[in-house]
Amino acid sequence: MGRKKLARLDGIDDALRVGPEPGAFDLAGMDRAATPCVKDAATAAELRPLLGDELADLQERLYAEGRTDGTRSVLLVVQGLDTAGKGGIVRHVAGMMDPQGLAIRSFGVPTPEEREHDFLWRIRRALPAPGRIGVFDRSHYEDVLVARVKELVAPEVWEARYDEIVAFERDLVAAGTTIVKVALMVSRDEQYKRLAARLDRPDKLWKYNPSDVDTRLQWDEYQAAYQAVLDRTSIPEAPWYVIPADSKDYARLAVTKLLLDALRSLDLGWPTPDYDVDVEKARLAKTR
Repeated sequence: MGRKKLARLDGIDDALRVGPEPGAFDLAGMDRAATPCVKDAATAAELRPLLGDELADLQERLYAEGRTDGTRSVLLVVQGLDTAGKGGIVRHVAGMMDPQGLAIRSFGVPTPEEREHDFLWRIRRALPAPGRIGVFDRSHYEDVLVARVKELVAPEVWEARYDEIVAFERDLVAAGTTIVKVALMVSRDEQYKRLAARLDRPDKLWKYNPSDVDTRLQWDEYQAAYQAVLDRTSIPEAPWYVIPADSKDYARLAVTKLLLDALRSLDLGWPTPDYDVDVEKARLAKTR
């Protein structure tokens, strides 16, 4: 039964992808509790584990390719406001794969050293090596989101960054990196519930930050900043996928499927050994 339901996921790419034309996606009009291509959140929770074996297998093939002079890699960029579920993506999606083939990086406030360089400097240093899957929990997009809303730089500075990001990502793709960009979009009401729940649980107080309330006070500004990101940086080589994130189970399933599709597109095989297998079998047999 699960396999039949999985077939419905084949349309999730088209359902969530943002077109390259400005205005192709209306962030304000999206239903953030929706579960495109899936009946409901319970079904999403049932389906995600069914993708795990293939995801892990393809990751191993990519890793093996990288260990044998391959040049390809994959980069998963995860953006979203606080409580949108970025950490859950890292734990529950990346968690289905072998850690040695992953390069996970979280980008917070730039360090003094990072401030001495252009905004992409720290990003370039964290890119996945050949054969690995990189996961960015926040990314270079913070520099046209937080920097814009908090007025950390002049408007002409963050305005120029959209084109810089597009050029940067096109160069990455041309060099062999497949980019999957997901924007987790939680509703304002759901974000409130999740923040309130953190304050009610001693084991979650460490996750709460008073600045989260400041972010809520600038909700409209952040929505406008995200809309600009979608309008200006969703390109054919690296489109954005907007994920309704009120259901954590759905968001995790959607990202798993998008990452799986990216790996499938690489048509990964197993590397051909640079030795004679029969000769090595004979040599090994002599060691019994």
